[in-house]
Amino acid sequence: MNGPKIRLGKLLGITFQIDPTWFVVFTLITLSLTSRFNAEYPHWTPLTYWIVGILTSILFFASVVLHELAHSAVAISKGIPVRSITLFIFGGVAQISREASRPATEFLVAAAGPAASIMISIFFGGLWLLSKGTYEVVAALGQWLAEINLMLALFNLIPGFPLDGGRILRSIIWGVSGNFATATRAASTLGKLVAYLFIILGVVIGLRGNFINGLWIGFIGWFLLNAAQQSFQQVVLRESLSGIKANDMMTRDCPRIPQGITLAQFIEDFLFRTGRHCFLIMDQDLLLGIITLHEVNKTSRDRWNQIRVEEIMLPLQQLKWVSPDQDIVRILEYMDREDINQVPVVEQGRLLGMVGRHEILRLLQKHLELST
Repeated sequence: MNGPKIRLGKLLGITFQIDPTWFVVFTLITLSLTSRFNAEYPHWTPLTYWIVGILTSILFFASVVLHELAHSAVAISKGIPVRSITLFIFGGVAQISREASRPATEFLVAAAGPAASIMISIFFGGLWLLSKGTYEVVAALGQWLAEINLMLALFNLIPGFPLDGGRILRSIIWGVSGNFATATRAASTLGKLVAYLFIILGVVIGLRGNFINGLWIGFIGWFLLNAAQQSFQQVVLRESLSGIKANDMMTRDCPRIPQGITLAQFIEDFLFRTGRHCFLIMDQDLLLGIITLHEVNKTSRDRWNQIRVEEIMLPLQQLKWVSPDQDIVRILEYMDREDINQVPVVEQGRLLGMVGRHEILRLLQKHLELST
């Protein structure tokens, strides 16, 4: 999920994209459907079962997108930003920028996906009932989509984090205990147990001769195990950073550079020599903006000698800033949401310092090393 993605476009501020692994599962599902339709409807022409197979696969993944859109719509309605929806080898995932702040919100966001899949299943079930005996092709498509969407809903309701059922369970434990970390630990532990059961089931099925299905189930278990472990680790890190504010780790001696120098001069005389990641561009004592490695990387190397730093800087008017008493975890979420690596720390219009993603991640790494 960390590799390159194929971007499809944006809707409601959400980026829709495809991970290359999706093409593998799309091909496998299409081949499986064409084989099924060929066996169940031998009187169909090869062109018919191929067209129906491909169309059914497309509609299935459209259903997956609707499942993730349901999560996203509820999250957005509760003030939680959603960055993207990605189709990948195990279906789809919505990248929600931050955790819910209340158990009820967590419950509603998590339950929205399975609810949408059940509604989609009912729709295609109705299509199957209306068309069977009259429109065989439509009935075949509707029957499979009704079944698979019901299975998708039931699978996601398994109470193992990070599945929707695990998130629903976490919201309930959170609501009862009043402790988010305790709820996440409990849900993640159950998630690991569910993952191990999938892995064991996959091995058993494989040893009984159905190697492909066994491998697939075991692979799902491995994916769930990694996801549950990462979710637990995130809670440990959140706890370790609890109470740390921007004022505690901001850089106060931000390097200052004059306006008018070329990007090549900046890189040679400041970036390489200081090893710092963020610089203030000044007009004498007046702050004009900031320049970071992020802006440098967006500029073509053959323009470094012609372009001046103020041409690619982030102007003062566009700077995102935080207050000195803001929580570091929230700042990191904010950086991720805004796709920025540095934020100024400002109080009453006065620049106090800078907080960088690099420093936060370095602190996280130290906590990880201490916890292992």
